[in-house]
Amino acid sequence: MGARNRAALARRRRTPLYSDALQNAPPGTRARGSAHVADSGRVLVVDDDAAVREMLTEYLASHGYEVAAVDCGPAMRAAVERALPDVILLDLQMPGEDGLTLARYLRERYDVGIIMVTGATDPVDRVIGLEVGADDYIGKPFDPRELRARLKSVLRRMQARPAADAPAPAPAGAATSGAAPAAAGSPRRVPFAGCTLDLGSHQLFDRDGREIPITTMEFDLLKVFAAHPNQVLSRDRLLTLTRNREWE
Repeated sequence: MGARNRAALARRRRTPLYSDALQNAPPGTRARGSAHVADSGRVLVVDDDAAVREMLTEYLASHGYEVAAVDCGPAMRAAVERALPDVILLDLQMPGEDGLTLARYLRERYDVGIIMVTGATDPVDRVIGLEVGADDYIGKPFDPRELRARLKSVLRRMQARPAADAPAPAPAGAATSGAAPAAAGSPRRVPFAGCTLDLGSHQLFDRDGREIPITTMEFDLLKVFAAHPNQVLSRDRLLTLTRNREWE
């Protein structure tokens, strides 16, 4: 048992960043993308592996992202306080504070996209990462093009969310002085446990029309629960419905 555990740990430490096909590609291939796709946004890479930081920084910068990279939790906190990124690529397994602890810290304080980057093979680790507030995950080794796709997806969801100071819609049935009636094509709102879930703006409101802050993952879960009332859904089923994929 001890030997197997040591072997598993050694394999995890040797987990490559890129998939074999791209790791062995000719020079320049990994940094080449679709010319017609415009990438932009501020990305912070948090990983204790210098090689990972260098490769992610080089690849994303070559596709138009503003990239910064740090190697630990304290450095991440300092970087976020200096300039809040749009998305943080956060390694799950780091010495000291691990990715789950840092994801929880970020979600409690900042409106920022979080993608867990992990070599962990246990699905439970990935489930916990999503539960503490990560928007998505990607496992090592991965195709950089998949990372870009996931990064763009998180950025789109972040940009679709209204500004924090945007006026909240009035609760259903409430009278508003001088307010125009909602347009016929306004986003659909779903009553949910005494609250209102706005499927168009990705917002949750209480009975008095005040917004209840929720993460992207929490919105996805509420949307699934609203669409499947009085049903018991397993973790795997929830992840399939919210991310439209099965576990690898």
